[in-house]
Amino acid sequence: MTSTGGNGPGDGLDALGLESVLWVPGVDYVGGWREARESADRLNRALLAAGLELSEARAVADTAVDGRGVVRLTGWPDAVDRVAGLLELAAQEQGGTTS
Repeated sequence: MTSTGGNGPGDGLDALGLESVLWVPGVDYVGGWREARESADRLNRALLAAGLELSEARAVADTAVDGRGVVRLTGWPDAVDRVAGLLELAAQEQGGTTS
């Protein structure tokens, strides 16, 4: 499973920001990206288990300019609303509150 657009090009969910093309010499981006990829893959498996398609919403691994791993949830608004609803339900079941 890949966390960076595993469902093919052109679905619009892998938009790149300017920071994703600026690399600083001497910064270890690979270590941070690997860590982010593991987390993104775990989240993607959870999204699939919850009935979402990765063409609707998915976690994408990236790195910050300082080399730290970053995981972004990207998706169409209706799919992200479904994810939010699932998180709210989980929070309520654990005694948390949502606003």
